Amino acid sequence: MKNKIKKINSLLIKFFGKPKRSKKLPNPVDALVGTILSQNTNDNNSYKAYQNLKGEFKSWEEVAALPRQKIEKLIKVGGLGKQKSKAIKNVLNGLKKIRGKISLDYLKKLDDESVINELIMFDGVGVKTASCVLLFSMDRDICPVDTHVHRTLNRIGIVKTTSPDKTFNEILGNIPDDSAHTFHTNLIRLGREVCKSSKPNCSICPVEKICTYKSKNFDGNAKYRKNDFMLLDNIR
Repeated sequence: MKNKIKKINSLLIKFFGKPKRSKKLPNPVDALVGTILSQNTNDNNSYKAYQNLKGEFKSWEEVAALPRQKIEKLIKVGGLGKQKSKAIKNVLNGLKKIRGKISLDYLKKLDDESVINELIMFDGVGVKTASCVLLFSMDRDICPVDTHVHRTLNRIGIVKTTSPDKTFNEILGNIPDDSAHTFHTNLIRLGREVCKSSKPNCSICPVEKICTYKSKNFDGNAKYRKNDFMLLDNIR
């Protein structure tokens, strides 16, 4: 599996390029709250919701002291305000109660499985959210699995699973060194822009030749060829 993932990663880089990444890793608590806010919304709205919290208050301790309804109002732009405000409140107050302070720095000493188990004990934090903290804040070779990653890996034939969490467990430990961020980010792009849930644009897919998907879309109605696609991407 690791060799197959390495090949797919190479093809995706050739097509999409290597995604940029900040040299400074975010604080684990920042990453955790940001990931909670990113659930079921777009990047723009989740960023606005995060800024509403981070920009108005000096510390997460101040946010933890807020009534849940206040947090919900501040993050409303990101959707699912009640659900997300409850999760954020649970995490912040839970850390303060259990650890004595709102910090996740202690996780850096733990292995990947232990980090996930520590984080999912908080209501509102699932495997995908925990794995995002591992990748984006701790630079571990972990590939979080959302609906796009789950769909594309199943279609390509890397896994045969029925849920994102099962896909995550299947690929765990099979991500080539120092490739998790690029692989994860480009798979999401593949799922959003090419390998869509309905009417995938197989005619421009960079992994089409090794993909095992039985319902490939070659109906001649593909909107762009690869060169056109790349040109549009550069314009964006």
